[in-house]
Amino acid sequence: MTRTRFTKGHGTRNDFVLLADTKGELDLTPELVRALADRRGGIGGDGVIRLVPTALVPESREVLAEDPHAIWFMDYRNADGSVAEMCGNGVRVFAAFAERLGLVSFAGGTEIPVGTRAGVKRVRKEADGWFAVDMGPWFLPGGRPALHDGYDATVVVRGWEVPRPALSVDLGNPHTVLAVAREDLLDRADLTEAPVVEPRPPHGTNVELVVPLGETTADDGTLVGRVRMRVHERGVGETPSCGTGACAAALAVRVWGGPDAPDTWLVDVPGGTVRVRALDGDRVELAGPAELVYSGEVDLASFLPAPASARAEDADGDATSEGDDGSEGAPRADTGEVVPDGAQDAERTTV
Repeated sequence: MTRTRFTKGHGTRNDFVLLADTKGELDLTPELVRALADRRGGIGGDGVIRLVPTALVPESREVLAEDPHAIWFMDYRNADGSVAEMCGNGVRVFAAFAERLGLVSFAGGTEIPVGTRAGVKRVRKEADGWFAVDMGPWFLPGGRPALHDGYDATVVVRGWEVPRPALSVDLGNPHTVLAVAREDLLDRADLTEAPVVEPRPPHGTNVELVVPLGETTADDGTLVGRVRMRVHERGVGETPSCGTGACAAALAVRVWGGPDAPDTWLVDVPGGTVRVRALDGDRVELAGPAELVYSGEVDLASFLPAPASARAEDADGDATSEGDDGSEGAPRADTGEVVPDGAQDAERTTV
């Protein structure tokens, strides 16, 4: 499996390279993921999403035991090649991708189960085109002491001299949420390096900085809270959005707000706005847009290191040859078709 189709998509500008591997033939190595996600030498993205039959992944037993109808699995990898449990924005984009491929239908309000390493996530499509995802259970790793104190960790952002209290929230992947007093302080926070979290999480953590913006009453009488957030994602760096991070941020502020805090929250991120809703049974729902931007074809072999034998041939001069005019011929880059979303065949461009 060398040449393959891809699609570029994003959810509130948290962007992904999407690959349909319906036969489970793609070996998605860390090296290949890093190359595909490279914004200069590859397609570019905050991560890579492989759509694959659940039956063909190691996690199939657990996923299908939870819901035998979760026949499609979201194999998500961070941009650094590491395996991730879940991605809230990614699962919405995954759902839009599966719908585009004709693998699922949301007609009539149908809810589609999607397999992930954090369990089955159920997705529905709202009338406005947003995708809403039941993200499943959430909890505070710090337990009752964290609930009582409002924190169970400390965070130091680059340039800060004093650690600040933060709350750990688990949504199948780890988050550490820190409240910031004002929006100008949020704007000035330096997230070019990973914040230092203590106690150090064994598998790393995503860090969310949030500013509570108050509450309003919707037309239907629902109390709606609002927060603004920036995030440093584990294995990626700062991104314009993080779906599970938005959930963690809203849930943390809700914990801090006490029993009268709203269940519904709008979370403003650099890439847009998503909606978070606390559900019964300590579950949480995330809703927001999912955009498929363009599709194309790529030669995966061009991203992988050449075998040792090929490198030896290159050293012998076989990789380049002299042209008729005596000049050295340059190696030829592979070409791939790129098709903007909705483009007709006549609009195809070659890169």
